[in-house]
Amino acid sequence: MSVDRRQLIINAATKSFSLFGYKATTMDQVAKLANVGKGTIYTFFNNKEELLDEIVTSLIKEMKTAAEETIQVNLSFHENANRALYRLLEFRKEHQLTIKLFQEEKEIGTPAVMEVMQRVEQAIINYIIGKVIEAIEKGEIKNCNPEITAFIMLKLYISLIFDWEKNHEPLSQQEIASLFEFYLFDGLSL
Repeated sequence: MSVDRRQLIINAATKSFSLFGYKATTMDQVAKLANVGKGTIYTFFNNKEELLDEIVTSLIKEMKTAAEETIQVNLSFHENANRALYRLLEFRKEHQLTIKLFQEEKEIGTPAVMEVMQRVEQAIINYIIGKVIEAIEKGEIKNCNPEITAFIMLKLYISLIFDWEKNHEPLSQQEIASLFEFYLFDGLSL
């Protein structure tokens, strides 16, 4: 039975990035964790940044799958948007790798980490854009700029989940859904 060395390296790097962060991870650590020679890593990846890029590409696919699993055809756009966004951000809070990268981005500002976290955010926005376009085409929501709408939806969600909790009790998923509905879909008009 042959061992997939490439996958061993990816798993080891994911573990190392999750525990120590991107900046503190060395190719020597990854080689030791994967139980391969350091040279073996370079047969698959040119550098640490390429390895992180591969891991984040897989992570984005997992996040999209997790969001898609929450979508139900019998629910409205509003309900599905709420469910998918909540799941995407919960995914980000549950996974050690994203937690560590998010922390490193804020505390150290490692350029490679900032770049991949931007990629993750853009992937989420692109996913939402697709859902907004579908909702416009189905006549569920008014014609609007899908990119701006997706951006506002994501930022509102991030604010209600992450920023609010810094100084307040966490909001329940239902409270977030109600606020989302109120501010984004109903608006503040009387």
